[in-house]
Amino acid sequence: MASYYIPSNNLKGESRILYIFTTKSLLFTAGGAFIGLIFYFIFGVLLGLKPLGIGIMAILALLGYAIATIKLPASGNSKIAKNVGGDSIDDVIVRYFFFKKNKKVYTYAVPRKEPDYASVADNFSMDKIIGNLTKAKTSTNPNTKEEK
Repeated sequence: MASYYIPSNNLKGESRILYIFTTKSLLFTAGGAFIGLIFYFIFGVLLGLKPLGIGIMAILALLGYAIATIKLPASGNSKIAKNVGGDSIDDVIVRYFFFKKNKKVYTYAVPRKEPDYASVADNFSMDKIIGNLTKAKTSTNPNTKEEK
């Protein structure tokens, strides 16, 4: 009998902390909570509105968690779904800032100068056309013979 490899599943979920947090989502949640902590000190300590400060801190922590974990849907016929479908929100935000920092403008159309129809009409007047047709062709080269 031939032997074959059976993959083990020993490392699945090793990067998860407390089942819902990956390392990235834990860092984004902590970052959102840190920003919320600033609002907590402003509202809770300085103004005496602790519940409001705690609420803002919790909302910013949830926002950080959502940015790290939620992926944009790939289904649909929209232009956004075609370009960023299946990517997480933080990847889209990072790519947007790098695109804005690049300062290059990508266009698909080649700019062209619109024709000035008044100057085109002067070059193609009927007098010039008829004059060119009725002029006899003369040769300026002395080495050629003219036919009579």
